[in-house]
Amino acid sequence: MKFPSLRSPAGRIKSSDEQLTLNEHLAELRVRIIRSALAVALGMILIVVWYDPVLRFLSGPYRNLCEEKADIQATCNFVSLGPLDAFGTRFRIAMWGGIVLALPVIMWQVWRFVVPALHAKEKKYAIPFITSAIAMFALGAFLAYWTLEAALEFLIAWSGEDVIATYQVSKYVSLVTLMMVMFGIGFQLPVLLVFLQLVGVLKPRMLMQWWRYAIMTIFVIAAVITPSGDPISMLVLAIPLTLLYFVAALIAWLILRRRPAPGDA
Repeated sequence: MKFPSLRSPAGRIKSSDEQLTLNEHLAELRVRIIRSALAVALGMILIVVWYDPVLRFLSGPYRNLCEEKADIQATCNFVSLGPLDAFGTRFRIAMWGGIVLALPVIMWQVWRFVVPALHAKEKKYAIPFITSAIAMFALGAFLAYWTLEAALEFLIAWSGEDVIATYQVSKYVSLVTLMMVMFGIGFQLPVLLVFLQLVGVLKPRMLMQWWRYAIMTIFVIAAVITPSGDPISMLVLAIPLTLLYFVAALIAWLILRRRPAPGDA
């Protein structure tokens, strides 16, 4: 079974008149996956070595809240409720941290695998899209971290006056990492919208016609994917995504208006 022009298993991009077998495609995919996995493993090792500074960084919003609110109904200390709790927390932080550190390598491997299948006009957008995706993920993760202090204050206040909050370290780390990851994924929406417009699936005019339904959908999605469930985090995610929805339509419109008409030479 033959496939059109991708690459050789050694990583050399093939010309348009060469073909690869199914086994060669699978071999190339295996190489890309192994390289990505090695990058993640190296990132995990770095996180394990610098585990204490990373944990202090993740617990920063909670510590800041305790320092600023002296009357807060919380012990301001983490607890470990089982022999494997600390090990699981370290592994979870190392896993997510390794993926984040290896994200540029992973995106590059994906790009190298799919680039031969793209047309020339699509290839020129690949690097900007990869850079934009990484930047938007970082922006979403930053917003999640920035809003975490207000979210924790809201959640502690809703526990009741007679309730003293004592957080298990593994559950706190799970909340922080999940919020940062979900916000980062949510901020891929404008990148996806621009891509769909450039390939002709959507048009800027369609986005402007659907803006009411889009805003409602964005707020519903923000409410669903916000792990903490508090309204503060939901609004911090939904409002920027709403603005970026219109920005994505504007960017695609500016790019598409420069393209020559289909009948032009």
